[in-house]
This record gives sequence, C-alpha cells and structure tokens, in this order.
Amino acid sequence: MSIEYPGKFWKDYELVDSGDGEKLERFGNYYMIRPEPKALWSKTLTAGEWERAAHTRFRPGAGFGKAGKEDSGTWERLKRTDDQWYIRYNGAQKGLDFTLRLGLTSFKHVGVFPEQAANWEYIFRETSALVSKAGTDAEGRIIRPKVLNLFAYTGAASLAAKAAGADVTHLDSVRQVVTWARGNMESSRLDGIRWVVEDALKFARREARRGNVYQGIILDPPAYGHGPDGEKWKLDECLYDMMKCVSAILAPKDSFMVLNLYSNGFSPLLGETVVREAFGLVGPVRPAANPEHDGRQEQSAILESGELALSDRTGKALPLSIFVRLKR
Repeated sequence: MSIEYPGKFWKDYELVDSGDGEKLERFGNYYMIRPEPKALWSKTLTAGEWERAAHTRFRPGAGFGKAGKEDSGTWERLKRTDDQWYIRYNGAQKGLDFTLRLGLTSFKHVGVFPEQAANWEYIFRETSALVSKAGTDAEGRIIRPKVLNLFAYTGAASLAAKAAGADVTHLDSVRQVVTWARGNMESSRLDGIRWVVEDALKFARREARRGNVYQGIILDPPAYGHGPDGEKWKLDECLYDMMKCVSAILAPKDSFMVLNLYSNGFSPLLGETVVREAFGLVGPVRPAANPEHDGRQEQSAILESGELALSDRTGKALPLSIFVRLKR
C-alpha cells in the first residue's frame, strides 16, 4: 500500500493547516475554512490566524451528520470573495495542463478534490503510454484509446485523459455538473469530450450488453447518490455490481482502471479485494504463469492500492480517500 500526495509544484492549491475537525486551504488567491471530520488533532495555527487568513468559512447546515446530506450548509464571507474563480493545474508531466473553475456551492465542495492530483498524474501517464503504443492507422491518423470517466464530477480526470490524447466519455448523473465540466474543458482549450448525463450503473450495463470496451475506466463513486431518473445509489450495495460491469467493458489487455473511494468504511485492502473478485483475479496480481485456479484466469496484471492524502505546512498528513488501480 502506498500513500500519495499532490506534488509541491502545484502552486494554485495548498493545505495551510488542519485540526479540530476543520481544514484551512488556499485555492488560487482565496483561503477558506471547511469542515474536515478526519482532522482529529489540534490546529497548529491559532484561531485568530485562521480567521485573519480566511476569505470564507463553510457552516454545516441541518443535514450535517445525515447520510447523503452531511455536506450541505452555507458559506460565511469573511472578506470579499468572488462566487466563481479559476485555478490551473500544471502537472509533473509535459502536456498535463488544464484549468478548473471553482465556485461556492450549497455544499462544502468547490469543484475540485485536490488530493486527486496523484490520480490525474497516473491517468495522464497511462493514457499517454497507450497512445504511444497504439500508433497510427493506415491513413496516418492517431489511434486514440477510449477512456470512460464514471461519476466524473467537474471533470479533472477527464481533462487529464484528454490532454494525453484519449477519446474521452465523461458521465455524471447531474446535468449542471456536466455543464460545469464542459466549461472546464473549454477553459483548458481542449475539445471533443463526449458528455453523458445518466446513471453510471445503468450505462455500464448497457455498454456491456453492446460489447463496447474501453482502454481506460475511471470511477469515483459517492457513498450515496441518485441518477437523473431517481435511480438510487448506495456504495455498499452497488459497488461490487458496478465493478463486475467494469470488468466486462475494460479491454483485456493494454488497459487500466482507477477506482477512488471516499467512504470511511472502506480501506485499500477492502477496495483491492472487491476489484480482485469482480475481475476474477487470483494469486499475486503481477505477470504470472499459472493458467487456472478455481476456474478463474490468472491474468497478466498489476494491481496497486493505497491512500490519497494532503499534507499541511507543518507536515500533518490528512488522509482523504483510498484508491485501487489495475493495469494490464
């Protein structure tokens, strides 16, 4: 298991301090205070230093502590703050460069999950490798690997795959969020992403029936959610079925999958076991020789898992999600 952090080269984001159930962050030129239940330790800076630095503070509302509604609330403006502003991600790899619009929503989210930067780097690297391996067709056109981003939110992972040269399908069940993602694509001077507003599980099942496959699949499912037609999503009940569908539509070779999970009840080991079982992987998931075991195929694959975290100015590590990545 590994622990990964955003690179220090990212100048538009910083976790300044954390503790007492909150975090003080900088997004571009704006500092904000947001609830963070995982910050169980004490703050390093004083309360006065937090207040003087912050432009806004998020106050949890009546939904705090209620499943699916715990992030609702209101923003308290401590200084002048624009409703919307932009930040840029310049990655560690040449060509990984995109722009994200941020905004103060009715939830504590602002349009980006900074700890995901490590996944963006992985997606860009693996997609670039697939593009290089695929080469060109008979007419000299680049053969673009197909990448599917499910539960895609405002699209940073979609932009990473697109910047690497993929043919990207971006899916989310909330139309306003897909519109937000499209604006991020345009601000980043990219184009050609396919936009889908649909329930992720329903879409994956249909793609499996049609025999469609992708060379890259990205998933960042919420603990709770609803599709555009009222479909209910509960991570504990749906994740395994979702991964079974993904196993059916991920290309059997020259492909990758990234699964990210925020639910407090999930560990890297649990996520890895779900993926192993859904894909029928057995034994050490590395290039191996045994052809059969319990009726399942030993695949030439690399499976890795770990945590995505942020580190504040004094080095306190704040773990925020777990990831599982499959490459074959």
